[in-house]
Amino acid sequence: MCIAAWVWEAHPLYRLLLVFNRDELHDRPTEPVEWWGDGGRKILGGRDGLAGGTWLGCTRNGRIAFLTNVRETCSLPVPKSRGDIPVKFLEGEMSPIEFAEEVVEQGDLYNGFNLVLADLRSKSMVFATNRGPVAIELVSPGLHFLSNGSLDSPWPKCQRLGKGLEELLDKHCAKEVPTNQVVEQLMRDTTKANRGQLPDTGYGSDVEFEVSSIFVDAELDMGHYRTRSIYVVAVRGNMSVSIFEEFLDGESWKQMQVEYQIEESEK
Repeated sequence: MCIAAWVWEAHPLYRLLLVFNRDELHDRPTEPVEWWGDGGRKILGGRDGLAGGTWLGCTRNGRIAFLTNVRETCSLPVPKSRGDIPVKFLEGEMSPIEFAEEVVEQGDLYNGFNLVLADLRSKSMVFATNRGPVAIELVSPGLHFLSNGSLDSPWPKCQRLGKGLEELLDKHCAKEVPTNQVVEQLMRDTTKANRGQLPDTGYGSDVEFEVSSIFVDAELDMGHYRTRSIYVVAVRGNMSVSIFEEFLDGESWKQMQVEYQIEESEK
């Protein structure tokens, strides 16, 4: 079901600092972060071992895309894979707003999604969703959070993560925020919400409660559902990028980090 928080164009060091937990069934095949794809424009991101798409990816020319599912009780009988959406944006040439407009027009072909698209070279970021109501909006500079509701929906887990990220940034001022602090203090937080504060997405209060923490580990009717990957994506003012991933490999947690430089725009 996933959760993300990020600061966008509002920090003296970071152009973007994104923290993201990917939640999925324990047994779903998943590939960790690596460079992949055909042709000259490779994508850096994890990959779904079944459908082949991604939930978070970026490119050397400064594009980044990530998505979460909209929590809903009814699914399409034969939907298109939501994981293909970030891939198409990352491989393409459209601006974030142009791509968002196109994908929302085709939104009824997909189960519910929340999508964030950014072009770091043009300093543009867009949010799009194909559910209640369908919307496209420019993401303003500042702190934002997203789970399985709409952008900046005040779900307890989102507010908790957003507040925690803001406090860490304030603590370190204009300096680097240590990745281990982000992971241990924020992304591995198993604190559940008070039942009276839970959102109502149609799944019932017991399910809502089990997935109300930032880090999820729950036995649900559909199986063992849990946080499978933790990401910290940092883009600095000099356009250097680092992507840290802590991921579950079988029953063991492993770590990796990839760094690269965003290429300059073609003149």
